[in-house]
Amino acid sequence: MSKYANYVQLGKQATEYSKRMSRLSNRIFGEVARPTNSKSMKVVKLFSEEPVNLRKDIHGYYPRHVETGLLMMKLRDYGLYRDEHADFKEEMERMREMRGKAKPKRVPMALRGDNKK
Repeated sequence: MSKYANYVQLGKQATEYSKRMSRLSNRIFGEVARPTNSKSMKVVKLFSEEPVNLRKDIHGYYPRHVETGLLMMKLRDYGLYRDEHADFKEEMERMREMRGKAKPKRVPMALRGDNKK
């Protein structure tokens, strides 16, 4: 039997020396030194965790608005998503065109044929 196995068996015994050594070991490795109840362990767990304001997954989270918006536009084109606000805007534009009051479409300068430099 190795010396390590003897040390483990010595630690399992209920001697004063083994209790003190296990407490010292727990203190060295950052564990609770003495046996505690579950209510106290909850407090220990809370204090051992990283604070919420320092957690990267909490403060560094930004939803992917652009990609989500493009996905929803594509789904709307396929007829799988109903965007009531966009439907309303299109209906209002259609009604303006029917009355003859539609705004002229904006054409970017790059697409116009009369841009002279």
